[in-house]
Amino acid sequence: MTFMPKNPQTGLDRILTLELVRVTERAAVAAARLRGRGDEKAADQAAVDAMRTELNRLPISGTVVIGEGERDEAPMLYIGEEVGVGEGPEVDIALDPLEGTTICAKNLPNALAVIAIAERGSLLYAPDVYMEKIAVGPGYPEGIVDLDAPATENIENLAKAKGVPVSEITACILDRPRHARLVEAVRATGAAIRLIGDGDVAGVIHTTDPEETGIDIYMGIGGAPEGVLAAAALRCIGGQMQGRLQLNTEEKLARAAKMGISDPNKVYRMDEMASGDVLFAATGVTDGNMLAGVKFGRGAIETHTIVMRSSSRTVREIKAQHQDLDKF
Repeated sequence: MTFMPKNPQTGLDRILTLELVRVTERAAVAAARLRGRGDEKAADQAAVDAMRTELNRLPISGTVVIGEGERDEAPMLYIGEEVGVGEGPEVDIALDPLEGTTICAKNLPNALAVIAIAERGSLLYAPDVYMEKIAVGPGYPEGIVDLDAPATENIENLAKAKGVPVSEITACILDRPRHARLVEAVRATGAAIRLIGDGDVAGVIHTTDPEETGIDIYMGIGGAPEGVLAAAALRCIGGQMQGRLQLNTEEKLARAAKMGISDPNKVYRMDEMASGDVLFAATGVTDGNMLAGVKFGRGAIETHTIVMRSSSRTVREIKAQHQDLDKF
């Protein structure tokens, strides 16, 4: 007798989950060789080259929709670049071969190699600009935070939903001069702030496990590529996120229009930035709250990766020991 599964597999082939791990592992190892050397460009280029090589081995017809920049700015892994062997599922790809270039150059915590893939047409196709973001983890009523609401209101609503005083809420914000008023407003509520120098994909993901990371909410303006990657991760692990592109010049408006964005003030929900069946993987480059960094030992390299899938809500941690060093 033949037994059929109750829910036949749809969307992306689950075998791609492990294939994706290899992509971020290779990029992370390449970047980790340059940790603490003070050369952001060299570390980023090493990660880009490694990720591109591994991507072009995947059984996919992939298009980079969030990449290292637009075609005239990035020689490899630019927005619109085709990757993969050209056979298999047609997918959109969002990637950041080295999320936290400054972090890696200074050998500080939370540098990652990150990638997300989704069914064609499922990831926000946006120019490489800034994005205003707000994000919280799972377990809260829908709409608990709102990008258009004052920071005070968002913090107070979150504290009420969590059942704690505002003083027990911690917001993660990029340490940038543009956030001076936001920092002032959050502190005026009595909430705490975790300022980070870089790495806002990790910052958003940290909201999903406040007991471990100490972060309840992410707020502020960072890169749009990181915003889409963070939305892809939250689609897999749970949470809420909103984002609005910062199209504050005619040149940026024109670039966005070419990509089909007609409303420059639109607030994108998480499922508008990343929908359908999504796979997300991140490998630690430097040690952090979520992932350990690459470790180089005698005759082996150790990596620590998290890989997630939205359709099954599966989250896997993979600690790998690589003894065949030639593959890197």
